[in-house]
Amino acid sequence: MKMSSILKAVCLASATALFTQSAAAEKVLKLGTVGFIGMPIGDAIDQALIPTLEEVSGGQLKIEPHYRKSLCSEQTCGEQANQGLLALWTSSTANFGNFGTALAIFDLPYIFKSIEDADRISSDWLAEKQCQVAAEEAGHVCLTVYSSGGFRQLGNANGPVRVPADMEGLKWRVTKSPIEYTLVKNWGAVPVPYDWAQLYQGLQTGVVSGQYVATPWQHVAKLHEVAPYFTEIGGSWSGNQLSIDKRQYDALTDQEKEWLHTAAKAFGQRVQELDREWVEAGEISIKETAKNWYVPTEEELTLWRAGAIDAWLNAKGTYDPATARRVLEEQGMNNFIAQLEEAGAL
Repeated sequence: MKMSSILKAVCLASATALFTQSAAAEKVLKLGTVGFIGMPIGDAIDQALIPTLEEVSGGQLKIEPHYRKSLCSEQTCGEQANQGLLALWTSSTANFGNFGTALAIFDLPYIFKSIEDADRISSDWLAEKQCQVAAEEAGHVCLTVYSSGGFRQLGNANGPVRVPADMEGLKWRVTKSPIEYTLVKNWGAVPVPYDWAQLYQGLQTGVVSGQYVATPWQHVAKLHEVAPYFTEIGGSWSGNQLSIDKRQYDALTDQEKEWLHTAAKAFGQRVQELDREWVEAGEISIKETAKNWYVPTEEELTLWRAGAIDAWLNAKGTYDPATARRVLEEQGMNNFIAQLEEAGAL
């Protein structure tokens, strides 16, 4: 055999061996999400989570994203992660409840005073604390908690609503959430479970008069066209989370875990920025055509918060009272603490 042929064979063999080692060293984490490119969750995955992980790991650890329910919905994504069919998944904090109560505190009405407070406290200590609990009880390691749409706000087709008494007797669309049902009922309206896909038509035809949905989602669905009266009561924060199946997490090396947490932090920061922009853009657009956008006084908000007391009582046992108290105290919500204490919720 000619020397040149031998050299080519050696080079080819070396290249093949190098490629095989590289392929063996590369690890891919499959991610299932209902998010998609064009909304904050999908954009933050694309702009921060994926590139950051690839950068810090030198390409040794990568993410394969599957957007827009192409693999699973929120709850089934968590189930598939447990089965080893995927590793990472996103969901609302409410749907994480199918695996444990560690993140239930994020769904308590009026636990946060503003989107700024929610972002600050979650990023500072609350998400880390509750995610540690989740890792122990849920079979999933929660990597970060973030907003998807900010707070739910009241929108209705009937007329201005300033205090709960203005909702008396009105048919109000609710989801299957027990918390939402309790809130709407305590505010005096008639809770009507109603499909999201039919909500525009339901408001247009008067089957229901109002809804309680995060502002940007109201804008996306164009609900403001048929329900032009708004009340900025806040209350229910649209918390979401990014998790990895615990058994798959435990199988990672310490270095790989560090890389993953670095990428998750970058994702959390980016999704927070994008979500705030999304909420602001939705509100600006809605206010351009709304007949009324009412911001209650602090005295009026006390009446709205009173309607949340039963939801807290019903949720007792799913949250640590000391942790909840700390969250409220850091926001100066002493009046609400007093209301909860009087009812026995704290």
